[in-house]
Amino acid sequence: MVDTEYVTVRGVDVPAIGFGTARMTGEECVEAVASALDVGYRHVDTAQMYDNEEAVGRAIRESDYPREDVFLTTKLHPSNLARDDVLDSFHGSLERLDADYVDLLLIHAPRDYVPVEETLGAMNELRERGEVRNVGVSNFSVSELAEAMEASEAPILTNQVEYHPYRSQDELLAFCIENDVMLTAYSPLDVGDLAGDDALADLGERHGKTPAQVALRWLIQQDHVSAIPKASSREHQLENVEIFDFELSDDEMERIFDARGGLTDRVRSLLGF
Repeated sequence: MVDTEYVTVRGVDVPAIGFGTARMTGEECVEAVASALDVGYRHVDTAQMYDNEEAVGRAIRESDYPREDVFLTTKLHPSNLARDDVLDSFHGSLERLDADYVDLLLIHAPRDYVPVEETLGAMNELRERGEVRNVGVSNFSVSELAEAMEASEAPILTNQVEYHPYRSQDELLAFCIENDVMLTAYSPLDVGDLAGDDALADLGERHGKTPAQVALRWLIQQDHVSAIPKASSREHQLENVEIFDFELSDDEMERIFDARGGLTDRVRSLLGF
């Protein structure tokens, strides 16, 4: 069995399955994060835009798990990309999270009105102070990611983008593998729309797994890929983390790629098919 419980990039070990919290707020978010930690998640993803950092921080603080055991990610609001706004808003994030640091700080989305060098410069300042362990981006194209890598003194740990069996990211995946950058897949289950997929259902029957579990397994078996599914119910949270006791064959992996139009020779070679 290939050990895929962690993705290691730039010498950093990141839990391959994280817990997404978009569109969760208040007590619902507190309860969902608490439950996720209890069933085994050790990677929690939030953002200034989600308006739930306080709830996420409370759930972690009130859990039985030390802060250092939880890989915590937050993201800068697209309106907070100027240097002073980065610094001020991030310290607000730390207060809401009730944390001394975050493991990963991302630019939530690229914006033209502030040079990426300015935003990443401020993020690097936070890293130098120890308040941010790693920096990254979200929703960046290949060219935007390359620009960010050039602009940042610290390595870009990840690019967080929408990725699932119905959405190709071949060009970005190849770039990430070649440059030791993690591709973090948000909406990895296409907001639940994969449940009725015949190919995933068939593969699930072979392995005694659900279509969602097959889709998540397909993602994390790809080099440099992690996933942050959202699940409010304990049942679905358990389902999403119970994917480390089976493995898809190369033929099964390619069958899922083929269902959405195949993959390029470049990616096939990098993935070892």
